[in-house]
Amino acid sequence: MSFFPGKDPVAGDAFSCDGIENLIIPRTSDIGGFSVRRALPTRQRRLVGPFIFFDRMGPALLRAGEALDVKPHPHIGLSTVTYLFDGEIKHRDSLGTELVIKPGDINLMTAGRGIVHSERTPENLRGKPMSVSGLQTWLALPDDKEEIDPAFGHTDRQAMPLIDADGAKGRVVIGSFEGLASPVTTFTDTLYVDLSLEAGKRFPFSAAHEERAIYILSGELVVAGDRFSADQLLVFRPGDNITLEAGPGGCHLMLFGGAALNSKRYIWWNFVSSSKERIEKAKEEWRTGRFDIVPGDEEEFVPLPGA
Repeated sequence: MSFFPGKDPVAGDAFSCDGIENLIIPRTSDIGGFSVRRALPTRQRRLVGPFIFFDRMGPALLRAGEALDVKPHPHIGLSTVTYLFDGEIKHRDSLGTELVIKPGDINLMTAGRGIVHSERTPENLRGKPMSVSGLQTWLALPDDKEEIDPAFGHTDRQAMPLIDADGAKGRVVIGSFEGLASPVTTFTDTLYVDLSLEAGKRFPFSAAHEERAIYILSGELVVAGDRFSADQLLVFRPGDNITLEAGPGGCHLMLFGGAALNSKRYIWWNFVSSSKERIEKAKEEWRTGRFDIVPGDEEEFVPLPGA
């Protein structure tokens, strides 16, 4: 989902912790009362591991009569990841997939050589108020997987391993962390962890993954004496073990990252590729209607920007 016209994030204030490589303050866009904060990509940082796109959706309240309606649109060269904290979204795609994602579940849709999907408020929730809160992220595919066949995977929250330490609770959404491994399919080393810390509690964030970052969903996080507030993205230097400490009210974090890609990635609209020519080809294919349709959602689509 890349339907929010979020502006590039901006760099934040200076910080003293040597372990922090980038501090990014996302730019916020208001789309009909729905706030979206885009943390990646930015001029300061294009990727963290395979993560090339990071949007914080909401929290927001859709009033009665309002609905989320993301019309069919295409992707290549990436996997989209949908993870909700509140609300429900109905997913349809050109593979014939049709299901509703609920809080704590994970949708991982791998575009590969090309896929089309839509995301809408489920029919049974239309006409009534609904809160929506979650994350939309993209994982750039490694060089040898950019043109694989498209695929879709859904994992229930009950299948994700739980973190339950002193003052720390959460789940490993994608990849491996502290000896726990998620069942979600990955194509390269990937880290995606939902973690909540009680007030004043400390938690180690090891350098096991090559590239690492934290998005602060709520509360205050302390790192090496520096304090960081909600809706800030911290990117850490490789190789440094970090200790996370929750502020007085606790904090809710998303830890993410993984192995760096072997080559540069280009991003235009919903397309990601190591080749500018491949993106131009995808643009022409969408403009001329050569992508597959979404069964059950054939009447509408998002036109190619500028077409």
